[in-house]
Amino acid sequence: MTSSRTHAARPDAPAAPARERAFRGLVFIATSLDGFIARPDGDIEWLTGRGEQAGSSADVGYDAFFAGIDTLVMGRGTYEKVLTFGFWPYEGKRVAVLSGTLVTEDPNVTVHRTLDALLDALAADGARNVYVDGGRVIQTFLREGLVDELCLTTVPVLLGEGLPLFGATGRDIDLVHRESRVLGAGFVQHTYAIGLPGQG
Repeated sequence: MTSSRTHAARPDAPAAPARERAFRGLVFIATSLDGFIARPDGDIEWLTGRGEQAGSSADVGYDAFFAGIDTLVMGRGTYEKVLTFGFWPYEGKRVAVLSGTLVTEDPNVTVHRTLDALLDALAADGARNVYVDGGRVIQTFLREGLVDELCLTTVPVLLGEGLPLFGATGRDIDLVHRESRVLGAGFVQHTYAIGLPGQG
């Protein structure tokens, strides 16, 4: 995945210049308590095996969240993981994959080689509520100031290693706490707006 800017990793670096956009970037994701979204090989059984203990998709808020989404953006790794599910879970939604290498004739998705090309397509499609999924894509959108809300569910397990949700941001990213909920079996869900108080 490519980005038009890089930032030195220091807390006083300026915020990413705001890109003109009509959509809201929304993250809804689960992590281990130590911040991983998958094992090093991409395995997520640690999540799926415990997921029902947290409650139904309605209980955890996913159904309501997903109903308000018109477009999904994901990376190649997330797309290829979805293909292993045996069904396509995103009927009725536009799905874009940000990847410099993926080649596919899958009619369910469109592939964009660069972030700028993706943003142009989102604008052309009239995207309004964009579900941003996958570690590297989330990291890119955060660095570029393209995430508006983050809903993070922590799973009561320590993996010790794996694919991290967050990476170097190049600067502090302020979060405004909106809500916390304790779900079943020790799952805890936090929702944040991105930005300084009064801006979210």
